[in-house]
Amino acid sequence: MATLVRRIVSTTKAPGAIGPYSQAVVVDRTMYVSGQLGMDPATGQLVDGGVQAQTRQALVNMGEILKAAEAGYQNVVKTTVLLADMNDFTSVNDVYKQFFSTNFPARAAYQVAALPKGGLVEIEAVAVLGPLTDAS
Repeated sequence: MATLVRRIVSTTKAPGAIGPYSQAVVVDRTMYVSGQLGMDPATGQLVDGGVQAQTRQALVNMGEILKAAEAGYQNVVKTTVLLADMNDFTSVNDVYKQFFSTNFPARAAYQVAALPKGGLVEIEAVAVLGPLTDAS
């Protein structure tokens, strides 16, 4: 059996890990992006403006991590959205569809008891690196 290579992906353009984990890990062509909060990478603090502002920042942070692996939102095949309040589901979707507008990734969304730093939303992703062609 061939040995697979694991590569850690890291960028200063997204917040650093706030625990013992990596921003992302690539194995073969699959990239696992750790959950992103709506944190400003310069300050390490959650952005002001509520759940929509935090969702936007979380997805911008994810985009920077994807770029660090020479990928983009079009490479994302699965996301998980963690919400502090399920009543924010529609507000999060309004921002989410600005980043994923066609051929949407598979997704799960859950309300959780709490998120790190008191965040309102956290989003993680799985992406496939390299060119993708959509079946017709």
